[in-house]
Amino acid sequence: MGGNSHYEIRFSGSGGQGIILAAVILGEAASIYEGKKAVQSQSYGPEARGGASKSDVIISDSEIDFPKATRIDVLLALTQKACDKYVVDLKSDGILIVEKDLVKNIPSGNYKVFKVPVIDIAKNKVGKVITANIVALGALVGATKAVSREAIEKAVLARVPSAFVELNKNALAEGFKAVEG
Repeated sequence: MGGNSHYEIRFSGSGGQGIILAAVILGEAASIYEGKKAVQSQSYGPEARGGASKSDVIISDSEIDFPKATRIDVLLALTQKACDKYVVDLKSDGILIVEKDLVKNIPSGNYKVFKVPVIDIAKNKVGKVITANIVALGALVGATKAVSREAIEKAVLARVPSAFVELNKNALAEGFKAVEG
């Protein structure tokens, strides 16, 4: 994926899982720390209160003509409902990253699938379930190489209070570890 000059990434889950913040951070990593073009959008409405919600990031080496994701290269799904709703937009040769314990029915397709126990890692390895979005972000960047590890780390750390730097560094590292080898 790292050699691709234009790709579309969708973060999906339910309201309150921190997917919009994760998408914003990815966009900042691409634009601020790697000098790429990036655009981020999100859905509002009843989704913000627990339904399937999404946030899209488009990263490109050239100008982005249309700010909405249409055929996504990567889908991160933290709930079954979100996976079922948004997998139809995933390119046939794309990458699907799911929350292993919440997405039990993986839709069939030619895409590469990563099953990551995001919430379990956040709770039991990092020590705070609230870091699940950062664990997911680490897994996504580790699986796709959408941005460099250095860029995503800088973007995460620019967004968190100093008291939580180590916690979030650890969450990111655990996310990377979950998709390695």
